[in-house]
Amino acid sequence: MTTSTLPPPTTRADPRAEAARRPANLAARIAGWSARHRATAVLGWLLFVIAATALSTVLGTVEVTDSESGHGDSRRADEIIAAAGFPDRAGEVVLIESDELVTDAPAFRATVAATIAAVERTGRVENIRSDAVSADRHATLVTFDLTGPAEDAADRVGPVRDAVAAVQRDHPDLYVAQTGGASIGEALNKTLDADMHRLSMLSIPVTLGILIVAFGALLAAVLPMGLALTAFLGSLGLLALASRLAPAVDTTMHLMLLMGLAVGVDYCLFYLRREREERAKGASGEQALAIAAATSGRSVLISALTVIIAMSGMFLTQDATFISLAVGTILVVATAGVGALTVLPAVLSKLGDRVDLGRVPGLYRRQSSGRATRAFLGAVLRRPGLSATVAVAALLTLALPLLGMRTAEEDVTALKNPGPALTAFLRVQSAFPGGAEPAVVAIRADDVATPALTAAIDNLRTEAVATGRLHEPVTVEVNPDRTVALVRLGLSGSGVDATSEQAVRTLREQVIPRTVQGVGGAEVLVTGLAASSVDFNAALGRSVPLVFGFVLGLAFLLMLVSFRSLVVALTAIVLNLLSVAAAYGLLVVVFQHGWGASLLDFTSVGSITNWVPLFLFVILFGLSMDYHVFILSRIREGHDRGWPSRLAISRGIRGTAGVITSAAVVMVAVFALFTTGSLVSMKELGFGLAVAVLIDATIVRAVLLPSVMVLLGHRNWYLPRWLEWLPRVSHGEAPHGERSPWASTS
Repeated sequence: MTTSTLPPPTTRADPRAEAARRPANLAARIAGWSARHRATAVLGWLLFVIAATALSTVLGTVEVTDSESGHGDSRRADEIIAAAGFPDRAGEVVLIESDELVTDAPAFRATVAATIAAVERTGRVENIRSDAVSADRHATLVTFDLTGPAEDAADRVGPVRDAVAAVQRDHPDLYVAQTGGASIGEALNKTLDADMHRLSMLSIPVTLGILIVAFGALLAAVLPMGLALTAFLGSLGLLALASRLAPAVDTTMHLMLLMGLAVGVDYCLFYLRREREERAKGASGEQALAIAAATSGRSVLISALTVIIAMSGMFLTQDATFISLAVGTILVVATAGVGALTVLPAVLSKLGDRVDLGRVPGLYRRQSSGRATRAFLGAVLRRPGLSATVAVAALLTLALPLLGMRTAEEDVTALKNPGPALTAFLRVQSAFPGGAEPAVVAIRADDVATPALTAAIDNLRTEAVATGRLHEPVTVEVNPDRTVALVRLGLSGSGVDATSEQAVRTLREQVIPRTVQGVGGAEVLVTGLAASSVDFNAALGRSVPLVFGFVLGLAFLLMLVSFRSLVVALTAIVLNLLSVAAAYGLLVVVFQHGWGASLLDFTSVGSITNWVPLFLFVILFGLSMDYHVFILSRIREGHDRGWPSRLAISRGIRGTAGVITSAAVVMVAVFALFTTGSLVSMKELGFGLAVAVLIDATIVRAVLLPSVMVLLGHRNWYLPRWLEWLPRVSHGEAPHGERSPWASTS
């Protein structure tokens, strides 16, 4: 029985041969310095994490305000309202509903009086009114403002809500419930905080368990977790600083934790697996680590840059939420990358083979035999044309539903476990269409109380209601300086849907131009939830081509420079686009068409949350390039050693299969936890990320990539003469028999 051995390195004269004998690339030089100065590297990292954590605690994070988070006319209107000096207050409503006519029920009127008395006794409300009656005369609204600033009203609404609940208990024959921005905000905050806390707590033990299975040793499993969590803590301090320039949204830190776990674990897996592989081949500890740094370390560097480039495309949206998520992701990925290039080799150089302490019987093995991978890959490469055709057909079939994708603003009323405030909101929408989330017309002029403008505002009210798309209640409020007037009008539709958005367009394009536009030099703009949705969708439509072009263009250039191949760069882009498109298709089938809705515990509203597809594209493109770079680096390494194309491809895929599988399992498990959340958008995000990583690690990397590269053969490395000026980057490793250039001279 013969054993397979690696072909010897090429012996042809090559000016790059000497460069391949030392860790010449940037990643290897950084790692070499860290290994020689490991005390400085480790202590420096710990001090950075401690200082950043303290900075985050002391400075705090600046959060996005309402006027900073919008687009177009609605954002301009919000800015006018914020500067107009209106009392900073949060409005709430109590819906009182009966089966009988309001005018015929003394008990109903007594309940209204009891509600007013109850909320007054709390000492936390003002401006109480109870004159809004539904069209069918079965319901009325008690409206009021909470005292104190609107910014933290959700934290102060509890006593008022409890007082209303007491009225409901005393009058069980009627429906009495409170809703409004503060009440819904309180309910959502509690739900989302509980979700995120649970996801954060689950993701850590799940990830650790998978790593123990992957490495079969406790210490080797703990290292990636240590890097990921310290990188997350360090990036929080950087976020506190960055939020002074780009204010953060509250979900940014949760995304940072999950992305930090994903990439931090990936980067450690790249290093540790390669170091183990080289030790199993007989390399010394120093030499194995040097090889891992020169190869896997370089992959980490390119992968981190790719994710950062992809996330940078989000800045082109000019949307505060997207920018916040991009900044947070960039910071945690960059921090994890720096940690993987510095503190990780420093720790490994100290531990040596002791990294395998805590071996788990039955799980530990320094190097996998890879029999299953070898057998599967052999079948793929025996018929590369057929394999590629089947893989492309499968991906295109999965992507087909993408052609029918519809997007819309998220409807929080689809929350998995709606609380009383959301239930009341739905009933208010039913009894008073558009009253719970009205359109707000902001009118700014030198004096909005002139007879001409007053008449125009009355005309606005009359013509708006006459369209049938806008309804009572209609209210008018003027600021103390009489420079801004706010007209609130109920909208047709339920929450934010096509009907309410069409009502906004009617208001903007027909009613306002015929009534108040230009009267007395007035500037007239429309805001509100539905108007913000219209403007967000319009802004997103303009920015999507820019984001796609930016991400694809820079990723192409990075791959071209890294691998000096026009073909490799093009195929990388195409394969990743196929992977993302397939994930989009599955997203549409599940969340838009509702397949498996009961399994994921949600109700389909016939659309995808409008911000999810773009965000998924950016994240998925960055993460899938992570794997692509790692595999291609191993294949290019074999090519540079003079191996035949088929052998370089086969050995490259097999050599990285264990890492890709382990990393993919971690990512799929962590992202799948999102599907247990309460918000549909959270489920969409988790499902999309999980299935995309699964598709990418199986169909794309295990079937399509190797078959396409075998079909292309030597053409994989085609580079036009006019691009020969591109820098040459070493993909090789130092021979085992040489003294490691990392050896300490002390």
